[in-house]
This record gives sequence, C-alpha cells and structure tokens, in this order.
Amino acid sequence: MSAQQRPYLVLQPSISTTKVVTTTTTTTTYAPIPLPSLPPPVIPDDPKLYPLLNAQLPQSLRHFPLEFPNGARATFREGELTEEDLEEEDVGGSGWQMVKKEQPGDDVPVVGLAEAVERFGRKRALNSDSLMEGVEVTGGPNSSIPPPRKKARATPLPQITTVNAAAPPSPLPSPHGSPPPETIWPSAPPSGASSPSPQAPLQPDLALTTLLALPSLVSQFTNLPPQLQSHFLLTLLRHSPLSVLRTLHSVLAPTLARDFITLLPPELVSHILSYLPYPTLARASCVSKAWRAIIDSDAVLWRDLLKNTKIWFGGESEDAFASSIYARRRRELVLRPRPEKALPLPHPYKILFKSRHLTRTRWVQIPEPKHVSFPAHGSSVVTCLIFSHGRIISASDDHSIKVYSPSTGEQLLQLQGHEGGVWALAASKDTLVSGSTDRTVRIWDLNTGKCTHIFGGHTSTVRCLAIVKPEWVDVEDESGVVRKEKWPKRPLIVTGSRDHSLRVWTLPRPDEPEYRSYNPDDHDADPSEACDTDENPYHRLHLEGHEHAVRALAARGRTLVSGSYDSTVRIWDIITGGEPKWVLKGHSQKVYSVVLDLGRNQACSGSMDGTVRVWDLRTGDCRHTLTGHTSLVGLLGLSPSHLVSAAADSTLRIWDPDTGELQHTLAAHTGAITCFQHDEFKVLSGSDGNLKMWNIRDGTVVRDLLTGITGVWQVVFEGRWCVAASNRQDTTVLDVWDFGTENDEDWVGEPPNGIYDDEDFEEDDDEEDEGAAKIRTLMELQDEEDDEQEQADVDAMDQDLVPSETESLEIVEMASSHSQEESVSAFPRRNTGKRVEPVDGDIEIDDDSRGSGSAGAGGVDSDTDTMSQPDSRWEPAHTRASSPSQPAARSSRVARTATAPGPSRRAYLGNLPSAISLPPFQDETPTRPRIRNLNSRRQR
Repeated sequence: MSAQQRPYLVLQPSISTTKVVTTTTTTTTYAPIPLPSLPPPVIPDDPKLYPLLNAQLPQSLRHFPLEFPNGARATFREGELTEEDLEEEDVGGSGWQMVKKEQPGDDVPVVGLAEAVERFGRKRALNSDSLMEGVEVTGGPNSSIPPPRKKARATPLPQITTVNAAAPPSPLPSPHGSPPPETIWPSAPPSGASSPSPQAPLQPDLALTTLLALPSLVSQFTNLPPQLQSHFLLTLLRHSPLSVLRTLHSVLAPTLARDFITLLPPELVSHILSYLPYPTLARASCVSKAWRAIIDSDAVLWRDLLKNTKIWFGGESEDAFASSIYARRRRELVLRPRPEKALPLPHPYKILFKSRHLTRTRWVQIPEPKHVSFPAHGSSVVTCLIFSHGRIISASDDHSIKVYSPSTGEQLLQLQGHEGGVWALAASKDTLVSGSTDRTVRIWDLNTGKCTHIFGGHTSTVRCLAIVKPEWVDVEDESGVVRKEKWPKRPLIVTGSRDHSLRVWTLPRPDEPEYRSYNPDDHDADPSEACDTDENPYHRLHLEGHEHAVRALAARGRTLVSGSYDSTVRIWDIITGGEPKWVLKGHSQKVYSVVLDLGRNQACSGSMDGTVRVWDLRTGDCRHTLTGHTSLVGLLGLSPSHLVSAAADSTLRIWDPDTGELQHTLAAHTGAITCFQHDEFKVLSGSDGNLKMWNIRDGTVVRDLLTGITGVWQVVFEGRWCVAASNRQDTTVLDVWDFGTENDEDWVGEPPNGIYDDEDFEEDDDEEDEGAAKIRTLMELQDEEDDEQEQADVDAMDQDLVPSETESLEIVEMASSHSQEESVSAFPRRNTGKRVEPVDGDIEIDDDSRGSGSAGAGGVDSDTDTMSQPDSRWEPAHTRASSPSQPAARSSRVARTATAPGPSRRAYLGNLPSAISLPPFQDETPTRPRIRNLNSRRQR
C-alpha cells in the first residue's frame, strides 16, 4: 500500500428489529470509516535492503472481515474504495422491489420513492391493516405483504483521529467501558412514534484499537535498531498460528527469492552451468526467457559441453559451422527482420551440439527409420550422387542428371544436355557443375533446370572436378611470416581430364552473362575444336604436367592436389598456375584417390599398389606410408579425426591422420568396396549385395541398411538423411532414409568435406585478377551492344535502307558470281593450328545458299567445314526467355537469342556490293560463323 492510500473500515448494514403491534425491520447502511493513514516509508539508500517495501500483499490481507463484540460486522479494505464497493445493494420484498431510475419497469406499475415513503408513512400513522396501501404491488389487493425493508444510506462519518492509540476519542464508544458519547451514527429516517432510537453500529474492541494505533506502531518500529526489530518480529512470529505463518511465507518466499543466474557475472554463471548435464541444461533453459537467453548464448558453456561429451573435433570444423550459421542468419535478416523483443538467437555451438548429439544417438537408437525407395535412371549406372541443400542430385552414364526430393522421392528436375555419360558433379547453393565424357563442363541453375554455361577446352573425358570456395588460409611469404588471407577471392571450378591436364575456371554468378563455347544444337561440332578458351573470360588456368589421365583431385584455398595414372601426385597453386609446386613420386602404380588436409599441411593419396601415402605440403616429403591393403585403394575419405581408406580387397581401414597409426580394420564385406562415406561417428560402406553402417570408434557393425541386392553404386548422408543408389534386378533404385523425428526440424547436418557454401564472399575491388577483369569488360560490352541492337532494330525498320527479299536474292546471286580465288585473296588468314582465323574479317556465308548446297558469298571450297549456324556464346537468360525466336545481329562475343531460326534482313547487308554505302560488319553473328579446318581430328 502506498503512502497516498489509506485503509477503510466498511461497516456491515445494521439491522434492528422492534416488535410493537407490527414487526418493523430497519436496515441502516453506514459510510466507510476512514482509518488513519500509515506514515510514508523512508526511501532507503539501497532499495535492495528492503525487498518488501513495495511488495504486493495477497488478496486475503488486503480485504478481510472483522466482527465486533456487539455482533456488528465490518470489512477491512486496504486502499481507496471502488465504485463497486460503494454500490448500493438491491432492496426488495415479497411483491415489491426498489428499482433504479434507469432500470426498465417491464410494464409493471412504478411508484416514485418519495411518493412511496409518503404513502407508507401515512398508512402507518392510520394503523391500517394494509401497510402498503396505495403502493402498486404484484400480488393483488388481497395478498398479505410483509413490511418493506427500508435501506437508508447515512452521510459519511466525521474523520476519526487518534490522540492516544490506546483510547480513541468519541464519537466511538470507549473499549474500556466508558460511557458512550452522543451517537452521531446516521440511521434510517424516522418511521413513526414507535420506532426505536438508533444505536451505535459497533462497540470498539482490540481489533479496532489496533487498526487505529497502527500508524503509531509503525513509526515506533521503524525507529528501532535492526536487532530489536528482528527480536520483535520473531517474538510475534513465535506466537502466530500455522495459518498466519503460511500466509507470511507466501509473501516472503517469492519476494526474498533471488535469481542468481541473472545476478551473477557471466563467467560465474557459465562455470556453474557447466556442471549440469545436457538434459538438465535443456530443462533449465525452459524456466524463463532470461534463463533461455543466458544459456543459449553462452559459447563457452556449449564449447565445454562439446568437449566433455567428446564431440569437439579440434576447432576447425566447429568454426566453419559457426561461420555458416552466421552467414545464413545475415541472409535471413535481410529477408525477414526479427522483432525487437524477440529472444536472442542461440549460439552456433548450441546448434552444433544438438546436431552432433542427434547424429550420434538417432542413427543408432531408431530401429525403423522412415524409408522411401524409388526407381531412377532406368537400368543405367549412377556415376555421381550428392546431397545439397535438401536436394538429391544423381548423375548417370545415360547422359542425364536428375534432382529428387528426399522426403517424397518426387523427381523435381531432369537436366538434359550432355552428349555423354556424366562422371563428375559438384554443387554450390543453387548452382550445379557437371563434367562429362563429351569433354565439356556445364553450369546449371537448380531453380529452373536451365544450362546457363558450356565450357569447352578439354580434349577428353572430364573425369573429376571440384568447386573451390573462398576461405581463410595460412599463407607464408618469402620472409617466412605466416598470415591469414582469403583465397580464392571468388569461387572457382577445377576440372581434371583424361587429356592429362587440369583447368581452372571462374564459377559464374547468376547475374553474369551466359557463355557457350559452341552451339550445342550442332551435333557435328567437335567441342575440343570449336572451343577457344582464350575467348572464354571464365577460363583462368590450364595446368599441364601429368603424363597420363588425371583420375582424382582435391582443392582448398590456393592449393590443388591431383593424382594421375602416371603414378604421381602433384601440388599446384591455382592462383598463379604455371609449374607444379611439388611432383610427389613414390607410388609404383596408378593413383586413384587423393584428399587434402590443410589443417595438418598434408595430402593423402591411394594407389593401385595397395598403399596410402601421406605427403608434407611444405617440403614435398612422404610423411607416412600406410600399408595393409592387398589391392587397389580406390577411395579415400578424411574427417577431422579419421582417415578412411577403402580398397578392392573388400576391407576398409581407419587411420590416425596425425601419426599414420592403423586404428581399425572393417572387414565384413565379401566384394570390392564400391562406395563409402564417413564422419566422426560412423562409416557407411557399399559392396556387392549390401550396405553396412559401422561404428567408427570401435570398428563394429551397427546395422545393415540394404541386403540382398545386386550392388551398391553410391552412398551419401548429411544430418538426418541418407541416400544410396543401388541395382536390383537390372533396375536402378534410390533409397532414402530419414533418421529424424517430428521434433528434429532444426537438425543441421555437416557436409562431408567440411566446406560450407552459406557464406557470401564479395570480390575484392583492390585485388582484381585477369579473369575478373575479362568478365567485367564483357558485361560492359553487353551494355554497349544493347544500345547497338536497339539502333539496329531502328535501321531494320527503315525500308529505304533494307532491300526487299527479291532484291536480296539478286544481291546474293551477284555475290555468288565472284570467283573463289578473289574471295580468298581478299581475306589473308593466320594459321593457328586448329582453326583458320581471318585477320581482318570473317568470311560471310549465307544460310540459304549453304543450305541449298551452293557456295557462299565468299566462294568457300566444298571441303572446308563451314559448320551449321551456331549459337552465339553470350546469352543472357532474360533475353532467351522473352524472345527465343527473334533473330538478332550480334558481335562475336555477345548474343541475345538461343538460336537463330533464319538469317535476319540485316545479315544480307554484309553481302551488298561496295557501291551501296552501309556500315561494314566484320564480327561474327549467328549467320556468319568462323571457318573451321576440316582436317583437324577429334581428340579423345
């Protein structure tokens, strides 16, 4: 109760009954008696020392009844009275009821109160038998009606003050038996000569005396020393019954409770919470919002919990996971800003702990995970299988790539375009990169299924590829100082081929121009001959040095490791290119697999000679030679704590990557290991007839996921999902297992290579390389040619400049009459070995004349490969989608349409005689391809 409020004593209505001739009952209501106000509390210097100063008392202590010796009843109320407290009670009797002025009468006769009292008084004075004669009643004229209960409201009592708390002054009667003072209690109005005089409504006792003396007691108590205050209160409590003690406890317990979690320093809180096991910690975070915010955001707490439960793997993978979560949140914050009063997001280490805890327990404890099985790729071999951003992506030797939903098995996309089997896949966000036996690298948009880029340059099968994402790596300068640098500046593609070489490309962004090295609709075109990597701004490096096919590669930061059938492993710098940094020799037979361990500055390779070698990236020396396999080591896998090798001898071996020590040999398969993947908890391996799951920490078999099948080609897993591609009765089948439950929606999986693609890296403006400059120049050219195209469309509408089709045919015939020798001599050429390239301009060939078998405008020999009309190499997606059939004249670098269905009218203008003054066209257009040398042989 605040100092401005004062308590009141609300008296119950007094009822006096007097029997004379008739029985008259009079009910008198009294105004509340205002009690003395408590003295205002002294504001302490430290409010924490007085926790009950502003405590809210329970309702039972703010409103309770009192009974006085004469039987009178009252109610103690703390604070100001409300309108409901002062509201009059309903008054009525048998056959009548007092109504309010605004209360409807319901068609019942209503008499005013003054008139009713006057009639009632007059009838009583005449001693009439019908006491309510003249007042309309509902019971009829002959009904017996008891006298009305009159309820008079008195005027408020005068203010009661106390001089001595033990003896309150009049008008209240003295509790010590002194003569009562003159009664001033208001009562009902006089009701006749026989009405008794009103009496005092109560006789004050100890309760009223205490209430009146309470302000003085409080003042005296506050002036006592603390020890005496404690003694006084304890004495009172000793004499208090259990019910009183319980009431006091209900007030004291929540007030004196202290939330130490929110009051202690964060370091102490983290230390205290570190003693709690994970289930208890999870329950503690549900106590309050404050506790949840403290527990969820404590990085040290969750880091220690990861270490104590032995699921902390050195820090590198944990930091990569945290960076990925932060990058994801930045993107989500741009799309959906968080409310101001929202709880803080949990630290990534908490999400990581939950993810690893679920991975360790769910995969073992769930006996029957949800399982979906569906056919895919007919009966063809699945050559590649990846799981990326909730998509299953599979590639096959049937030339196709398919995208499925893991939850339903529904086919979402089918990517068609490769003219050979697809043997290499890599994905980054919504971009997919594929390599094929058709010697091309294709870039796909996974949202639309469209092939946006075709990169040519390799002269044989693209056997392996990888996407190299920017990351902070240690770089040692010439003086030996090691510092952190971000490499590469933007994502790159590295491809290895059977043509003995590797190539480095820039991964195109969605907003950059599309590029096609050749016309994919021209099935007679040879990609190895039609593609000029010098013209491709996305091409960066061509790494040559291997003497046989490149079978495997791995790349991170600036470092590229390649393994070849020439039995060597080579270390490259993918930024500077040139000669390899190291040529690692030691294997006696072909190298089939490599992995890169930047954290330990080493690379590992597996060979047909049955050994695994660990190489030092700084010195090029062989650190360890891991022996034990008796046949080809075709597969290698690396996690923070384990190196796993799989061989054709039907075994898998788990090694310590630091020491090279053999930890476990997994021997339960009966055939060569065809596929496997592992993390820090388990190994999934496929062989002839079954797919097994192993405990990587003890080397035991946990379960068989597939049995009784022909063979397992690929297996991948991430988080709650596991996907396997197998063959059953000459049918290719994809199996999908979901080890999560309905409450595991926030289970975030870790990618198998530990590389995330959630973080967005912007290219540094001050460190622009040649490839970035080419792409930027190309985009500027595209903007300029947009203006040129607009002007060309205006010129094409001018009928005075463009001849009719009849005139065009005549011009073509005139141009065809020129001799071949004159045409060839007019355009001197430069032989580049693989293609014939005019110096000053390309020979123009008319589509109609080429299609009819006649010589073109330049009089080209019949043995010269003129090629069919190619797609232009630059093709913005928005133009293709909007106008795929509109022909357009473009330069040799930028085009806006996917195909040119026919020669544009402007294409004829290049063949006009010199007498017609028109702008010359020397660039390549969709109707003017360059001349290729037919004698160039296809390289396989």
